Amino acid sequence: MSNPNVGQRIAANWELVVKTKPEDQIHDDYWLFNQLSQGDGFVGKSGGDFITCPIEYGLNTTVASYSDLDTFSTTRVDVFDRYEAQWKEYIGTYVISDLESDRNSGEGQVFDVRAAKLENLKNSIKSTFNADFYLAGTANSSKTFTGLATLVSSSPSSGTVQGVDRGSFSFARNQQALGTQTTSAFDNLRAVMRSIYNLCSNGVSADHPSFGVTTRTVFEGYEGLLLANERFTDKSSGDGSFKNEVLKFKGMKLSYDNDCTSGVLYMLNPKFLKLVYKSGAWMKPQPPIRPANQTADVIAIRTMANLFTTNPRRLGAVTVIT
Repeated sequence: MSNPNVGQRIAANWELVVKTKPEDQIHDDYWLFNQLSQGDGFVGKSGGDFITCPIEYGLNTTVASYSDLDTFSTTRVDVFDRYEAQWKEYIGTYVISDLESDRNSGEGQVFDVRAAKLENLKNSIKSTFNADFYLAGTANSSKTFTGLATLVSSSPSSGTVQGVDRGSFSFARNQQALGTQTTSAFDNLRAVMRSIYNLCSNGVSADHPSFGVTTRTVFEGYEGLLLANERFTDKSSGDGSFKNEVLKFKGMKLSYDNDCTSGVLYMLNPKFLKLVYKSGAWMKPQPPIRPANQTADVIAIRTMANLFTTNPRRLGAVTVIT
C-alpha cells in the first residue's frame, strides 16, 4: 500500500539535529587578515580626501667641513614629501524575507537564520579582503585594495606607488630577491630569507620583520629544512614534526595562507604596513532597506579602507621560490 504523503517513519520521528549552528564547510583561516586587523597595523582615521603619510626622503646636502672664513652653503634643501593612497570601498548584503523570519521563529527554529546570515556575510567579507590583500589593486577598475603585489612588489624598481615613482626614488622600493633553487628544492630559501630579513631590518637592534606569510607549499618546504634540527622531548610519543600553526625565523612568526601568491614569501611589519580604515566604517552594518514592493529586509555591510605602507624599504619579498 502506498503512503498518502511522507510515510509513518518520517511522520513519527523528529530529525536528530547534531548541532544547532551551521558547520563551516568553506572558510579558511585568513591569516594575513588576522595579522593586519588587530594591533599596531590596524589604524582608524576620522576621514580625509586621501590616506597620507609625511616622509623624510633625503639628506641635507649643505653639511660640509670648513675653515675660518670659508663660505658655506645657504641652499634650501627639500627633504620632506608624502605618500598618498586612495580610499577603497567594499559592500556586501544579505536578504531575509518576512516568510523566512516567521518560519524561523518559535519551536520550528533549529538555528537563528538572521544571525547566521550575518555571520556568513562577515566571514565572506573577510575572505574577499584576505584574497584582495595579495593582489595589485587593479581589479574592478582599480576599486580594490592596493595589495602586496604592488606595495611589496616582485619588481620594486618600477611603477608609481602611493604617488612616488619607484624608478626615480630608491627609498620607495621594498626589498626583493629570488628564491629559485640551484639543484634541489628550497636549497637557497634560508640564505635568501636571511638576506631579505636583514635588508628589511633597521640595523642590528632596531626594527625587524615581525611576521611572514607564504604558501603552504613553501611553508612545508621551509619546515622540511628544519627537520635536521628537531629533537624529541618525549620518548613515548616521538612527534614526527613541528606543530604547524606558526614557525619562527630569527624570531619572526611565519605561517601560510591559502590566498598567498604562488612562490612568494613576504616579510612584513605592522609598524610599516597598515590596514587603514575610516573610523565608523569598518564592516559597518547599514540600516535595513525595505523594498517598496517586497516583504523583506536587505542589510548591507560597508567598509572604507585600504592597505598603506609608511616605509616600503622595511618590507620584503622572496619571489620565484622553488
